[in-house]
Amino acid sequence: MEFELESDMDELLAMLRAAADPTRLRLLLILREAELTVSELTQILGQSQPRVSRHLKLLCDAGLILRFKEGSWVFYRGAEKGAGSEFGGVLAALAERDADTLASDHRRLVAVREARAAEAAAFFKANADDWERIRSLHAPEKDVEDGIARLLQAQPVESLLDAGTGTGRMLELLAPEIKHGVGIDVSPEMLAIARDRLARAQIQHCQVRLSDVFRMPFANGTSDNGFDAALFHQVLHYLDDPQAAVAEAARVLKPGGRILIVDFAPHDLEFLRSELAHRRLGFSDREVQGWFGALNLKPVDSVAIAPHAAGKLIVKIWAAATAAHTHHKKAAA
Repeated sequence: MEFELESDMDELLAMLRAAADPTRLRLLLILREAELTVSELTQILGQSQPRVSRHLKLLCDAGLILRFKEGSWVFYRGAEKGAGSEFGGVLAALAERDADTLASDHRRLVAVREARAAEAAAFFKANADDWERIRSLHAPEKDVEDGIARLLQAQPVESLLDAGTGTGRMLELLAPEIKHGVGIDVSPEMLAIARDRLARAQIQHCQVRLSDVFRMPFANGTSDNGFDAALFHQVLHYLDDPQAAVAEAARVLKPGGRILIVDFAPHDLEFLRSELAHRRLGFSDREVQGWFGALNLKPVDSVAIAPHAAGKLIVKIWAAATAAHTHHKKAAA
């Protein structure tokens, strides 16, 4: 017990030393509100990049902020749990009593967010026609989203993995039902849109990361460290090995965690393959259930969402669960 007390005291002292600097305190408070790059932080603070980087390192070492590499960029955000999050929350509450002192930082943060949103909007505008064309081919989006929410709510979900998050719509939709959400995607442009979506909705308990669904940056799921559910929303038809992606998601689930797959039933619209990069023209129940069997996943439910007009695509939702105690298989490299 004495050792634990001493260790806790050392941790607290490290956090106090890290926060006891005007620049580092400003960084900490800003990063509790937004996920930002070094260059964005230099714009907000009006300081050089080397100086900001040194301060960020000290805050990281003290456990007050987190660092995430995304391609050639590095993002920072406030600690999300543990002592670092609690300590940061106390400082943020105290800082609110003298909000005028940090008002200029907030104004520049708004400007940075607006610039990021403009870039995301330009990408979305350039590609919106393809997305709208796909939406027009299948069951109404609201029906699909209602089906996802209903299946997810069948049991409590604290932590959610949105594999292939795209524009982050699923995180936005499901945020009220979860305590923590992570979306991964291989497209920096899509992630820019997702970040803007989450920021505008003031959703701070969800985040997005640049990652391949075949090699997720998470440890094997355990009862204490893992996701309660993983979602593939209109993702698997783009992949050359969808079963491997499902296996990788199962690897990071807690025992008893669930996988939801939302995709098309088999169809014959070849132009989706030739024009919009779909590798697979839907999936049959037999194929999806075969994945579940091969991965020792127990089928839980399946729902077919029919379109309102004849000749359009049927959307299927398949749900399965890992065993209550299981050894996760690693997806093939």
